[in-house]
Amino acid sequence: MEPEAALRRIAFLLERSQAATYRVKAFRTAAGAVGAMGGSEVAERAAHGSLEAVRGIGPKTAQVVREALDGATPRYLERLEDEASGPLVQGGETLLAAIRGDCHLHSDWSDGGSPVAEMGRTAIELGHEWAVLTDHSPRLTVANGLSTERLLRQLSLVAELNERWAPFRLLTGIECDILADGSLDQEAEVLERLDVVVVSVHSKLRMDAPAMTERMLKAVRNPHADVLGHCTGRLLGGKKRPESEFDADRVFAACAEGGTAVEINCRPERLDPPRDLLRKAVSSGALFSIDTDAHAPGQLDWQPYGCARAEECEVPADRVVTAWSAERLLEWTGGAERS
Repeated sequence: MEPEAALRRIAFLLERSQAATYRVKAFRTAAGAVGAMGGSEVAERAAHGSLEAVRGIGPKTAQVVREALDGATPRYLERLEDEASGPLVQGGETLLAAIRGDCHLHSDWSDGGSPVAEMGRTAIELGHEWAVLTDHSPRLTVANGLSTERLLRQLSLVAELNERWAPFRLLTGIECDILADGSLDQEAEVLERLDVVVVSVHSKLRMDAPAMTERMLKAVRNPHADVLGHCTGRLLGGKKRPESEFDADRVFAACAEGGTAVEINCRPERLDPPRDLLRKAVSSGALFSIDTDAHAPGQLDWQPYGCARAEECEVPADRVVTAWSAERLLEWTGGAERS
């Protein structure tokens, strides 16, 4: 294994296991440093013991490089591979095998940690046929939301990447903020150009239930809305945040009526919607999108969390849009007309 590949694989496995960000960053930084040097310089520095003199390479990452150059699987990587050999979660295997894409992922254009190209390549490596790039919309400044101009530049980048990646397709999209009045945080003519629009509440999460219900109803009925993202906004664990309150029966019924999918968010700190609401969504007849909401390459492998919950709550596989082909997905969203 090449040293750069070993370092990137370690970073991926650390992200997948929810390791501390600083640990992941150390290996991704070292991978970038190794890639910038080129093979001959890396080998020469390893031979002369000067790898650690390179900015971004420390003792642990240097050891990985040396072991990879010796033709062995680095011991640190071997240990992580052993730990990752079992399933992330029990259940959902049949649905997971049917998954063909992911409707919700972020890059370093907004609040993700990796370039668009790295997120796309990882989706390909995981066996996806397609994925949707959904960086944040303008008003979510805390997440470096994309202005209209930046979003349009991103569309050009995606087109260039797709020329090299066929048959895999990186679809264009956005995670569009649902504003307090239920309108969407981007102009309609811009949303019309995108393949998939995820709509999510990120502000005023403690709004009273009647107002939140009306806010969400207006958003999911918007003709540009394709997926309702992490509907309760809850956070679990150390970042605990309670669920937003709204009339789930009315909101899910509107999703079913208008063809807006309810997201089953796979992030371990979200797992949104909770099981009781997920079962309500099933009863409503709504479609579903099992999404990672990945902000880093290793997080793209989190779909088992959502598939297990979907299976537990008896989500019908034929109503899961992330199990559809790209062509069928685009026919549903209207993106086929723009392709």
